[in-house]
Amino acid sequence: MNRRKFLSYVGCGCCGFFLNSCATAPITERRQFKIVPESKLNAQAAQIYEKIKEKEKLITDSKYDEIRKIGKKMENSIGEYFYQAKLDDPTANFDWEYILIDNKKVRNAWCMPGGKIAVYSGILEVTKNTNGLAAVMGHEIAHAVAKHSVERASRGAVLNVSTQVIDILSGGKLSTVNRTTGMNTVGLLSQLGIMNPFNRKQETEADYLGMIFSSLSGYDIRETVKIWERMKEFNKGKEPPEFMSTHPSSDNRIKKINDWTNKIILEYPPINIT
Repeated sequence: MNRRKFLSYVGCGCCGFFLNSCATAPITERRQFKIVPESKLNAQAAQIYEKIKEKEKLITDSKYDEIRKIGKKMENSIGEYFYQAKLDDPTANFDWEYILIDNKKVRNAWCMPGGKIAVYSGILEVTKNTNGLAAVMGHEIAHAVAKHSVERASRGAVLNVSTQVIDILSGGKLSTVNRTTGMNTVGLLSQLGIMNPFNRKQETEADYLGMIFSSLSGYDIRETVKIWERMKEFNKGKEPPEFMSTHPSSDNRIKKINDWTNKIILEYPPINIT
């Protein structure tokens, strides 16, 4: 088969493949590309989560109880919102779980696919109060609700295959460049030009959705901007340039959160659970 015919078949196949793999993110309705099964990622996440629980020192005091309380309110509010809106609930297959990890050096939290959530004790210095903690948890839960991990895994798979196909069609020129430079040049360019901008888009979406989930759950989202102002102080201006980062700059983040706050308070008030 000649190269033109090969490209024609690949192109036609990819068109059908992409059309069948499109979905939309909840609430924002952003177009999404997902080919990796969510069930597969959820199962992998559950296994990793169990290993983390065995390895890390966990806190089970009143602060942990507060995290579980916030999480349960968000679980119920998110489910009720989609039920009342007569929309498919993206959390229907979640097996929610929460842990508080005793590590004051880590100012972070995360939510794995399927609702497996971890908060590090170091972030409590930044959250300061219940509304601040809800803001952080809402952001992390939003990543899982919007299936961001599924999107990243899907894009990564396509990029890997595309790079291999291009290398074959170019007679191995990409491999030659990588050997000559001593680095994965194509991978670096893909990271800076494709994956980083995409990840920043997901982070911005998680900020927005997280504020909605916090507001639906009855928390004061005016605390959200204060979280990022405090985080900026903790970072002491040591952020990398935005184009090199998977996250928006603190200044851009703060501006957008301020722009969204009043609108979200009005459009997504605390939800009545029937």
